Amino acid sequence: MYPQSASPTADHADPFTSSAGGPRRYVYSDNDSDNVDPYGRRDTYASDSSNNGLNDAERYYDHNGNYDPYAQPDTDSDVDIYGQRYPPASSESLGPSRMGVSDSNATTWAEYAGPQGARDAYPAWSAERQIPLSKEEIEDIFLDLTQKFGFQRDSMRNMFDFLMQLLDSRASRMSPNQALLTLHADYIGGEHANYRKWYFAAQLDLDDAVGHVQNPGLQRLNRRAGARSSNEKSLATAMERWRQAMNNMSQYDRLRQIALYLLCWGEAAQVRFVPECLCFIFKCADDYYRSPECQNRVDPVPEGLYLKSVIKPLYRFIRDQGYEVVDGRFVRRERDHADIIGYDDVNQLFWYPEGIARIILTDKTRLVDLPPPHRFMKFHSIDWNRAFFKTYYEKRSFGHLLVNFNRIWVIHISLYWFYTAYNSPKVYQISLPLNKVYNSPALAWSVTALGGAVATIIMIAATLAEFSYIPTTWNNTSHLSRRLLFLFITLALTCGPTFYIAIAENSSGGTTSSLALILGIVQFFISVVATLLFATMPSGRMFGDRVAGKSRKYLASQTFTASYPGLHAKARLGSIALWALVFSCKATESYFFLTLSFRDPIAVMVGMKIQGCSDRYFGSSLCTNQAAFTLAIMYVMDLVLFFLDTFLWYIIWNTVFSIARSFILGLSIWTPWKDIYTRLPKRIYAKLLATRDMEVKYKPKVLVSQIWNAIIISMYREHLLSIEHVQKLLYHQVDSGHDGKRSLRAPPFFISQSDKGFKGEFFPSGSEAERRISFFAQSLTTAVPEPLPVDAMPAFTVLTPHYSEKILLSLREIIREEDQNTRVTLLEYLKQLHPVEWDNFVKDTKILAEESAMFNGTSPFGTDEKGQSKMDDLPFYCIGFKSAAPEFTLRTRIWASLRAQTLYRTVSGFMNYAKAIKLLYRVENPEVVQQFGGNTDKLERELERMARRKFKFVVSMQRYSKFNKEEHENAEFLLRAYPDLQIAYLDEEPPRKEGGESRLFSALIDGHSEFIPETGRRRPNFRIELPGNPILGDGKSDNQNHAIVFYRGEYLQLIDANQDNYLEECLKIRNILGEFEEYSVSTQSPYAQYGHKEFKTSPVAIVGAREYIFSENIGILGDLAAGKEQTFGTLSARAWAWIGGKLHYGHPDFLNALYMNTRGGVSKAQKGLHLNEDIYAGMNAFGRGGRIKHTEYYQCGKGRDLGFGTILNFQTKIGTGMGEQMLSREYYYLGTQLPVDRFLTFYYGHPGFHINNMLVILAVQCFIVTMVFLGTLNSSISVCQYSSSGTILPGMDGCYNLTPVFDWIHRCIISIFLVFMIAFLPLFIQELVERGTGRAIIRLGKQFMSLSPVFEVFSTQIYTHSIISNLTFGGARYIATGRGFATTRISFSILFSRFAGPSIYLGMRTLISLLYVTMALWTPYLIYFWISILALCVAPFLFNPHQFAFADFVIDYREFLRWMSRGNSRSHNNSWIGYCRLSRTMITGYKKKKLGLPSDKMSGDVPRAGWRAVIFSEVIFPIVMAVLFTIAYIFVKSFPDSTGSIPPNPLIRIAIIALGPIVWNAAVLLMQFIISIFLGPMMDPTFPRFGSIMASTAHVLGVIGMLGFFEFLWFLETWNASHAVLGIIAVIAIQRAVHKVLIAVFLSREFKHDETNRAWWTGRWYGRGLGAHVMSQPAREFIVKIIELSLWSSDLLIGHFLLFMLTPPILFPYADRLHAMLLFWLRPSKQIRAPLYSLKQKKQRRWIIIKYGTVYVIVIIIFTALIVLPAAFRNRIHFNCTLCNNL
Repeated sequence: MYPQSASPTADHADPFTSSAGGPRRYVYSDNDSDNVDPYGRRDTYASDSSNNGLNDAERYYDHNGNYDPYAQPDTDSDVDIYGQRYPPASSESLGPSRMGVSDSNATTWAEYAGPQGARDAYPAWSAERQIPLSKEEIEDIFLDLTQKFGFQRDSMRNMFDFLMQLLDSRASRMSPNQALLTLHADYIGGEHANYRKWYFAAQLDLDDAVGHVQNPGLQRLNRRAGARSSNEKSLATAMERWRQAMNNMSQYDRLRQIALYLLCWGEAAQVRFVPECLCFIFKCADDYYRSPECQNRVDPVPEGLYLKSVIKPLYRFIRDQGYEVVDGRFVRRERDHADIIGYDDVNQLFWYPEGIARIILTDKTRLVDLPPPHRFMKFHSIDWNRAFFKTYYEKRSFGHLLVNFNRIWVIHISLYWFYTAYNSPKVYQISLPLNKVYNSPALAWSVTALGGAVATIIMIAATLAEFSYIPTTWNNTSHLSRRLLFLFITLALTCGPTFYIAIAENSSGGTTSSLALILGIVQFFISVVATLLFATMPSGRMFGDRVAGKSRKYLASQTFTASYPGLHAKARLGSIALWALVFSCKATESYFFLTLSFRDPIAVMVGMKIQGCSDRYFGSSLCTNQAAFTLAIMYVMDLVLFFLDTFLWYIIWNTVFSIARSFILGLSIWTPWKDIYTRLPKRIYAKLLATRDMEVKYKPKVLVSQIWNAIIISMYREHLLSIEHVQKLLYHQVDSGHDGKRSLRAPPFFISQSDKGFKGEFFPSGSEAERRISFFAQSLTTAVPEPLPVDAMPAFTVLTPHYSEKILLSLREIIREEDQNTRVTLLEYLKQLHPVEWDNFVKDTKILAEESAMFNGTSPFGTDEKGQSKMDDLPFYCIGFKSAAPEFTLRTRIWASLRAQTLYRTVSGFMNYAKAIKLLYRVENPEVVQQFGGNTDKLERELERMARRKFKFVVSMQRYSKFNKEEHENAEFLLRAYPDLQIAYLDEEPPRKEGGESRLFSALIDGHSEFIPETGRRRPNFRIELPGNPILGDGKSDNQNHAIVFYRGEYLQLIDANQDNYLEECLKIRNILGEFEEYSVSTQSPYAQYGHKEFKTSPVAIVGAREYIFSENIGILGDLAAGKEQTFGTLSARAWAWIGGKLHYGHPDFLNALYMNTRGGVSKAQKGLHLNEDIYAGMNAFGRGGRIKHTEYYQCGKGRDLGFGTILNFQTKIGTGMGEQMLSREYYYLGTQLPVDRFLTFYYGHPGFHINNMLVILAVQCFIVTMVFLGTLNSSISVCQYSSSGTILPGMDGCYNLTPVFDWIHRCIISIFLVFMIAFLPLFIQELVERGTGRAIIRLGKQFMSLSPVFEVFSTQIYTHSIISNLTFGGARYIATGRGFATTRISFSILFSRFAGPSIYLGMRTLISLLYVTMALWTPYLIYFWISILALCVAPFLFNPHQFAFADFVIDYREFLRWMSRGNSRSHNNSWIGYCRLSRTMITGYKKKKLGLPSDKMSGDVPRAGWRAVIFSEVIFPIVMAVLFTIAYIFVKSFPDSTGSIPPNPLIRIAIIALGPIVWNAAVLLMQFIISIFLGPMMDPTFPRFGSIMASTAHVLGVIGMLGFFEFLWFLETWNASHAVLGIIAVIAIQRAVHKVLIAVFLSREFKHDETNRAWWTGRWYGRGLGAHVMSQPAREFIVKIIELSLWSSDLLIGHFLLFMLTPPILFPYADRLHAMLLFWLRPSKQIRAPLYSLKQKKQRRWIIIKYGTVYVIVIIIFTALIVLPAAFRNRIHFNCTLCNNL
């Protein structure tokens, strides 16, 4: 424990003999000179006690609770106290003060000796408040620690300021003593301190208590068995000992411990992500500090020692896991997560004593074998490589879904089995002789009971999968093996009896023995129990309870992964009720709607054998069982639908709960509000102002009027309101008539709400101002925490990471079009979106211009003619300025920047906090205003000081030192506009010696930093060296992490660089911070005997807030993005936070900074794995016991990407991020440890949404396959038809009864339709509740008119594809399409290449199947499917602005043809060949060795996918599909045709048509290769187009081959359309399977460059940098080229089909106008004009249109001819060909 050293202060190095000014020399002398005054200017602070020396123990040991070691200071020397303006600390030790504004001199303060301590930097920590240690003493502690451990000086200054501001923030609302105590409790020793939790989890109490004589590490590893029982006792006593030790500690020691922890943390760089490792470092440092050898050390340790010997080795280990050095540069290693020892693995080493025992020094001794005080000095010689190992394997596989969500699968599949098995009695009926059948009740019980066996099998599979994700060491697998054994026993119990019963019943001949029946019933009940157990019990709690087990070995896992904060009883009941309702509704509905409707199809299809069919090879064995195949597929289909309804019911009930919550909170428009505006002033007074402690000198009206006027004026300044509106909204002073007194008149706005006639005139309707004011009024109706006075509120920081987002728009960007496709300048576009605001802006500017003109002497009244001045105003209305003087252009730039997504918008929005704090301080403390009399400057300075003390804004500009001139000017502009803004950036210094690594520093500047004359850059306030390049992961979290040391205060708000905030929201800051429940802290000591019980509640880690998407009015896509956020971020979060399921912290959220930073920081940072870094922080906080709340009364603005491509990129990022989360250990812990109701909340709130999307797409595919099979039945055999009375029509003998099946199909279509439509329900209800019925119906109507269902279908597919490809191949990579506005037209080829893989191919394949289904089995219900499948193909083009402009369409066609054919003789970035290779490398990977050109980096180095992952998706699945469709085709062909002759062998026919083109391509390529290799070397140098000509010849021949084989099939099928289509389906499936298998199995890795492609066509294989590969490459390239030719031909055809689909709208006049109306919601008059072209451009375009238009028309004619002509003349065309008749 903590042995009390004899007064620790005795060996405190006190006698610094130093003069006030000079640098201090540290002379260590042994305690003899106690009376040297150690501080130059100390007398001003504690003049009476400064000579006691630091030796009297009374000062530090708190024996009797409260004491006051400081007499009141003498106040003769005011000037001296206030002489320096907020020094960061006493200036002689920490370098010159850099915070003050240099122009204030001492005398200004001498005039006003205000309240004591007011001028201090840390006013709440001033001598007259009975502080336990003075500022100087704290400073000495820091200096001492820095010398003992070798911390960096700047880091020490930074951490000193950090701690002082923290103490100041806490002490402003409690006594300084209590502030220090609670801080120590939070960091080191309290109930919720991570350090204390770790100390016991890693069993260090044993390590410290055993004594070091008998080697504790070994002892602990040996005595495993005996000590179990004593463990619990010893744990409790150890915790009690800990509390006593903490209680007896002196305040001095407490502060020293906090300081040491902070200094360790402040330089830890990446080690901050591994909190328990940091705890271990701190523990070793602390033990060392308290040892005599440290205390007796005389000379200071060199600066930077800690960084070099402790942090750097750890940093290097972490870095080298992901990077290797190649030619002096760091290159990503090609490793996937399962091979990288990531942050979490490093961290978990320190959780267990066995892990710490693995840490070995280079001389092979273990670190634990050294006594604790000696460990720290050995850190430099630890061999970290031997210590760390993987503690969880993040392998890419779908097995994670099985392990983490096993309960979901058990619930659904078992229930489905119980339902369906009971309803398919025909399957297991016993057939007796004489065609009798017998339904055995025993068998019915028993077969239904197999549901339990199904559940057990799922559990066994999950357990086996779990084995492969956990290292099989230690105690990990013992409980798994026990579980496995238990599961096998359960399996025997649940499925064994069935064998006995089946055999007994079959032989019994139609009678049931009672034994069998009893056995069946028992088996059934055992199954139900087993299923319920597996469905509710978390698998982490079976056999070895990782969550609540008492054994010490689970303590760490409990502490860090399963300390879920408890819910209070009401919420827990709500949670259980929600899931009870969802599942009871689901179970009922699924049974009646899905299962019972499936009963009849099963009954008719089970025994159905198809008669009269045969086939050359298989005889009748395949075709008679067609019905059975169909039934099998139908079973799968029904199961998928069974999963989908759960999500449907979840959405319905979640919405209901959420709405109920909002009624309870009083948030809805339907809440019976009495005039929300009329009551607004009272509410402002009651809820926003801290009125409890104010003396009531002023009327509430006076205070409220100041707040309200400030809000209105801020809106006026943002051009939201015009002067006329402002006049009506302000409080005015009016003469009250008698004795000249003036009184305030409330604005008519507050009175008129009841008087309806008055309504419209206060602000433009539907405007931003209306939205903001109404949200403000609405939000104040809810209950909010009471605010503290401004000077007592806690300090907080806003942190924004910035990489290369726009800071401020330049003039060029605003008034110049980006490119030909944009059609509109940014300013034009913004003017259309915000017409009212632009008008106000222009009016303002004109007034300004007139004023400046008056000053500059040119009279604005020179021209009298009215017409003239109208003309003069034109430039204002066009571009907002007339003279190009910078002050005018800057105004326009700012106006536009505040309406786009810029950093300036974010900074100006969040700097409103400072304004809000000043405003509140001024309003609540009128005495301050009086004190300064009329001196507004001083008043302003006083207010600013308060704002600075309570609020900081740090922007982490990673690239600041590398900015170009323009970016630098913009950053400088920010600093000038907001001098208190702080910018943290990375500063690089070249290496000291040649070939070394360059050194990186984390630096901080603000607007007060002075300029360095030589460089013109600002001098940083702090500059802290880092162990190396901090950006090791995806960037954002590392960027936050390097700047996190510069935050100040107790809370953090993390903001993205595309957000915005408003003054009226910032006024609620004190209420929001009150949500952390730390305002009224108990006055007990957290360590006292009984006091510590008052500190039991789990801390609040994250407080969520609403986001308002400020792009919601920008047309359909913006509205969809906003709608998603409204439902996810608000509607769902409201319900989740209540039932304890909110994990995600979105970005307006507030974090408990101390809590998060002692637990691994605000986000996780492993590259790839933590793509959505913020969600991990939420899961981390949740698993470690932090509560996550959601507030409804506060919102920030947020921008969302608006182009179709950018929205889908965003969705791809979310999808791939979700795929990565599935692999993560957090999901494993949550999925296997949460109790069932909270698990379901977590599942359906987070991964369930995406898995549901996957299942929807799967349902559609299953459905199509089912329909194809039913279509083959329907078209080949006669189906019974019934009269209306239900009797079979005459003449129908030998018919097959398929009617029930068709009814079932209709039901399925309705199911799938409902699942899609339910997506719109939450948004509709949300609108209904927040804005009323009318708005809701209008918004939904607008969305449907704009084809939003099409977008929904498409985005579902994008989500699905991104998750699946991520789980298979990894590498979250996608081709970016810029952040442009929604007005840019993207060309066809780019859209095609971006979306072909994710959705167009799937859409086209499904479309052809759908075509067959429509021919064979028409039902009107299919129309819905046509719409959704077409959506998959054409959605990207539908949402492309101006897609249907005729000229652009034809030019697109030209671009598409060129894109298809370029890149063969010389390299080209944007070409089909590049796209094809990129999509192929996902499977093949790249060559390891770098060859040839440095420009080869086509894409990031992603690891090659493992064969396990690939084999399913790339080999088995395509082959299965091919087999299925081939069987369907063979079935159709096994019936005699119209002439009665049996068709020849279908298998051979299909093989020839499918493999023919591949063989043809091979032949063409072989010929071409021979020609190239002989002619190429001669021709290529002289005739550069040689390669292109060879390539185009081959490609044209390839297309001809493909079309030829199609025509051949068409002909062989004797022009029977439906058979031909089915043949094509089978052919496509087979070719796809062949290609996939060739790519996956036969291809070696790809080269980074495309030299081999050019070598192939030109025949020049030498000089390509291929080295030894030159022999093997042609063979590989040959296989590749065969595949490429087929793919090229099919892409060409698909591209043409898409263009054909898009052609009809072009033929309508005004199609483009209408389309733009749907996309942008702008009237045709408001729409964006067509671009203007020069004459030359026009001529060029006209020529292109004529030329390519003709080509396009010819192509259309050829295509129709190939299909229509043979069909039209099919009776005339006859060939005699004997070979054909045998095919």
